Parts: sequence; structure tokens; C-alpha cells
Amino acid sequence: MIEQEIKALADENIMQTYKRFPLVLAKGKGQKVWDANGKEYLDFVAGIAVCNLGHSHPGVIAALNDQLEKLTHVSNLYYTEPQARLAKLLVDNSFADKVFFCNSGAEANEAAIKLARKYAHEKLGDDKFELITMKDSFHGRTMATITATGQEKFQFGFTPLLEGFTYVPFNDLSALEKAINKKTCGVMVEPIQGEGGVNIPDDKYLQGIRAICDRHNILLIVDEVQTGIGRTGKMFAYEHAGIEPDIMTLAKALGNGFPVGAMLAKNKISQVFTPGNHASTFGGNPLAMSAALATLQIMLKENILENSRKVGEYFLAQLKKLKEKHGIIKDVRGKGLMLAATLDMEAADIVQKCMQQGLLINSAGGKTLRFVPPLIIAKKDVDQAMAILDKALEGQ
Repeated sequence: MIEQEIKALADENIMQTYKRFPLVLAKGKGQKVWDANGKEYLDFVAGIAVCNLGHSHPGVIAALNDQLEKLTHVSNLYYTEPQARLAKLLVDNSFADKVFFCNSGAEANEAAIKLARKYAHEKLGDDKFELITMKDSFHGRTMATITATGQEKFQFGFTPLLEGFTYVPFNDLSALEKAINKKTCGVMVEPIQGEGGVNIPDDKYLQGIRAICDRHNILLIVDEVQTGIGRTGKMFAYEHAGIEPDIMTLAKALGNGFPVGAMLAKNKISQVFTPGNHASTFGGNPLAMSAALATLQIMLKENILENSRKVGEYFLAQLKKLKEKHGIIKDVRGKGLMLAATLDMEAADIVQKCMQQGLLINSAGGKTLRFVPPLIIAKKDVDQAMAILDKALEGQ
């Protein structure tokens, strides 16, 4: 009865901006969640690549509880210890020299766009303000970030869009080179496109973009909102390419479920942001900083990255076996624990069947099944998920 009550309350009072499954989730632990009726599910969605340490991680909970008893919120007019320590940890473990904290991936990307334009105005010339982004990309839901997003379905109904964005095909260096003009100030790219269908580029793609940006003296912005914090087997996906961006954005897994975002940059870029240029009331909130600090410390200490790589390789191998068995699967791909299987039909029905059997997955790009489980999963969890998926695919 409680499940029906919650659904009714939500449908009556919450704006219908989400197409929800008929499922009321009540608690989670590790790689599992339970609905309001007590049914158990293996969660291979993880809040869409958010709960990388699993649900209710004791280290993150302890950090939040400790901070709740000390200080919940103050303005950024003052310093706080969690914010300073998290900033140092991010700087020490990335290419960056400075960090700006916010609350979400869209806000982080908004900040990156503003920083890129400010830098261009001050260092490159007032005529340079355009960013090149990729078709099938996703960068957020604000006006600037849906404009940066190279998918018309997210832009429909919100025109006129902002000036200053050009789109080229993903994984096409030649098209990128041709699109650069005298107004271009930078390139914004996801190392792996998430919402676009888990599209993985050639190994040399990011290296090629870096070289093009250097050649034209423009900025490289890497959107790691979904790929960052260990998802691909390294702390940040750009590390696979052996390059450094000028600006990077993070969110999702940074707080293991607590809302937090960050925009990181090198000194020569970040210095153009001065007091009053950008701000966020809740950005750098002590609770968010404590959750993110604990998350990163655990990531670095507990062998999470290696588990992401090893279990991800095993997962991909099992998906390939399913592809051989089921003709409906046209392609499988993945890096670390960011994987996908493209079908020759819409994926929604398979997602629904898996949910009924106790496995949560989701779709991206219509015909693509996306798997972004907690990075703590073991091979036995993959085996359980594949058994359910195998059954769901039978007869298709």
C-alpha cells in the first residue's frame, strides 16, 4: 500500500519531467537496492554512474555524520577545512592547479563555458567566443549546456539557443580541424559519450584533439561528469590518452550520491576568474565537501580503480559471449565499468524485463543498453546480471 501511496503523491505533486518506472526504491546497500515492498535488486545503474562506491558506503556516511555535527553550511565568504582539503586532493591527483565547486554537472559545464569565454576575451581577443562540441554529446540542461549538447531532442522547444556553438561528428578529427575558424576559442568533449549511447572513440582521438587545440592556440575542455572518479578504470578518463586538458568538469560520482560538482583548470586559465565573475551559494558546501573528500580518499586507498579495470574486462567478455548467443545484440563495448550493448530493437522492453527479474539497467540512445554499476561489484555480480539479461533476451 505504501508503494501506491508514494506513486500517487509523486504523480499529483511533482512536475512530469521524468518518465519513471513503477518502482519505489526505499534503501540501498553496496551494489543492491530494495523497493518499498522489500524486493531486492542488483543495481547496475548506480544513480546513473553516481554511486561508484555503492550505496550507503560506511566511510561516506561517517564523514557526513561527523560534518553534520560540526557545520552544515556557511557562505563562500569564509574558508572551511573540508573545501580546502578536497581542493588539494583534486589538484594533487589531476592536471589542474585550481578548482571551482558547484552542485551538479550542468553547473560545472556552465562554469567551464564561462571560464573559456572569459579567458578568450582577455587572452585571445574579443572575437573569439565560439566552442566546438560533438554531435550526440550531452553536457547538461541549462540554456548554455543544452546548446553545447549536440542532440536536437534536448534542445527542442527551448529555442532560440545561445550563440557561439558549433557541432562536429564525434571521433572525427578531420571534421574538427575544418570547423575551427577565427572565432573558435575551444573544444568541449566527453572522453566517452554517455547519454549519446556509450560511444567510445579511437585510442588516439583525445591526443588528436589536444594537438589540434595546441596548433590553433585554443582551449581543450574535457567533460568528465560521467567518466570521472574511476568509472573507466582510471581516476579520470583523459589519463588513458596520456594528455592533459586545460579545463575539466566533474560531478555525479564525486560525492558518491551527495550532490556536488567541480570545474578544474590550469593556473593560466583559472586566473582570469576574479571575485564576482562566478559564484554558487551552495557550491563548496561543507557537507558536500566532506562527502566528496571521503569518496576520493576511499577511491585512492581501497583498490577501487583496479577493481573497475579487472571486473570491467570480465564484464565485457561476458557481454561478448551473450552477443554470440543472441543475434539481437549488434555490438558490445566498454571501458572499465562503463559498458553498453546495442540491440536491433528499442531497449526499453529489455530494461523492463530485467527489472522484473531483479536487475536494474537503463538505456541510452534508444537501442543501447547501458551498464554503469558501482565500481565495487565482483565477478559474481556480473554473472548474476548476465544470467538475468540472458533470460530477458530469449525469444527476441
